[in-house]
Amino acid sequence: MTAPDLAPPRTVGGVIAVWVVAALAAVVVGVFAPPETRALWMPVALGGCLIVAFCVQLALGRSRGFIERMSASVLGALLVMGFIGIGFGLSSLVAV
Repeated sequence: MTAPDLAPPRTVGGVIAVWVVAALAAVVVGVFAPPETRALWMPVALGGCLIVAFCVQLALGRSRGFIERMSASVLGALLVMGFIGIGFGLSSLVAV
């Protein structure tokens, strides 16, 4: 028999950590990739965020709410990368 968690550890930190990794990955792609290949590299970076989210959630060691934490991590990473990608796309329209 296992003892129930009286005060389960917070798991929001793992989700937010994946969002931060997604923001960093989007900025790296936006800065270092040529403008014509940014759209090709963003899904690759999102796939990397999926792997990071999986590793972070497995490292937490809690099975309860795993699917919800994974979906929140990946959906949040998609939104963060999307907003940063929109910013880079709009900035490429402006002539310098």
